[in-house]
Amino acid sequence: MLPRTEFEMAENIRDFLVASCGGRMVGCGALHFYTPTSGEVRSLAVDPEFKTHGIGRRLMEELEAEARSHDLCSIFAFTYVDRFFRKLGFEEVDRGELPLKAWKDCLRCPKFQACDEIAMLKRLRPGAPTAALAHLNQVTDSAPLPVLRK
Repeated sequence: MLPRTEFEMAENIRDFLVASCGGRMVGCGALHFYTPTSGEVRSLAVDPEFKTHGIGRRLMEELEAEARSHDLCSIFAFTYVDRFFRKLGFEEVDRGELPLKAWKDCLRCPKFQACDEIAMLKRLRPGAPTAALAHLNQVTDSAPLPVLRK
């Protein structure tokens, strides 16, 4: 996970879901909107003591439901745990298929020149993926983004 400044955490706090057990935070994940048709699953993490309790799957189900409720065509993630995402219907893709804006986080990463994360994509709308993916890299910083509320 990338280190975040206090400002970045405050700016993105609304994107997050948190799983708790007995008042203890045991997992989290975020859906960050990049375009009107795509979002990134970010910061998905589960406390090691709770890794086999289905918390990651439950968080992903909620994040995907949120993406569908906003009529997104696809969701994507960068991960080291591709097997987990494959079980949930994601497929490995070339990084070039993902929004250029998603790479802004990569610029600060110590592994930027030798990234070993795997790009994963889940198409949420059959029949629309090609158009949706083509649109991803055409969105500019001035394009309006959907508002996410929780």
